[in-house]
Amino acid sequence: MELSDIGKRFVLHWGEMGTAWGVNRTVAQIHALLFFHGKPLNAEDICDALGAARSHVSTSVKELLNWKLIRVVHLMGDRRDHFETSSDVWELFRTIVRERKEREFDPTVRVLREITGSPAFPGEPQDTQDRLQETLRFMEALGAWSDEMLRLTPATLEKVLRMGASIQKFVRGPADAGTASAGLPTPPYV
Repeated sequence: MELSDIGKRFVLHWGEMGTAWGVNRTVAQIHALLFFHGKPLNAEDICDALGAARSHVSTSVKELLNWKLIRVVHLMGDRRDHFETSSDVWELFRTIVRERKEREFDPTVRVLREITGSPAFPGEPQDTQDRLQETLRFMEALGAWSDEMLRLTPATLEKVLRMGASIQKFVRGPADAGTASAGLPTPPYV
């Protein structure tokens, strides 16, 4: 399978971005290839398109399957596994956020709950207790917010994102409206 110059550029860039996001380059390139191509590909096609070793593609496909970013499909008359990803960028975004939250964020919340609930916790200095409890409150609030955002329809979520900073006027009210426009620092928590 031969990629166009545009396809090569997209796949190479996505691979570079993957490394910045903490994802193996080949994993990100395979996902980009499947997204760009828009049709199921088997492992041999992926190897040919990326010039990657079969073992590396196999390992990377397993990781993408674990992240729920690709799925196995079967084509009539072909016994090989083929792989595809969603063409819906919102579905991909939600999957990535959900998986990262589950793997990275939620374990930290659990540990903070265990620490702050430990009988030994009151023995820590008060300023340490305050910082850890505030961190837990912040992370619980952020977790609840992200869960709510993930429940929104893509159309509603896009509207929320497009609102951007203008949402502040609904949250702050008229008394705080002058603070931001006067160049004063805004409070860290609304």
